[in-house]
Amino acid sequence: MAAIIVISIGVLFNLFGCIGLLRLPDVYNRLQAATKCVTLGCCSILLGVFLHNGISAAGIKAIIAIPLLFFSATVAAHALVRGTYRFGVKMSDKSIMDDYKDVVK
Repeated sequence: MAAIIVISIGVLFNLFGCIGLLRLPDVYNRLQAATKCVTLGCCSILLGVFLHNGISAAGIKAIIAIPLLFFSATVAAHALVRGTYRFGVKMSDKSIMDDYKDVVK
């Protein structure tokens, strides 16, 4: 029962990430939605797989995949945002903060 609840939460996070990809105004906000929601969603699904399968081959692989996914997705998103900014893609008019303004040249 706990596995089904955790997997359902993961599916909801993935759904919210997909909605964010469609609704948000620019590439920076879309990457934010994709990275945060989908990372948490996939990690929750993998945790649910571990809870369902226990200590078996599939369960151990799910536990190993969680930190790999967590760290690789966040680093990849940071690299994509930085590359997009350096390429010159403008932020939306609704954006209120530009942290890279003084850092990236």
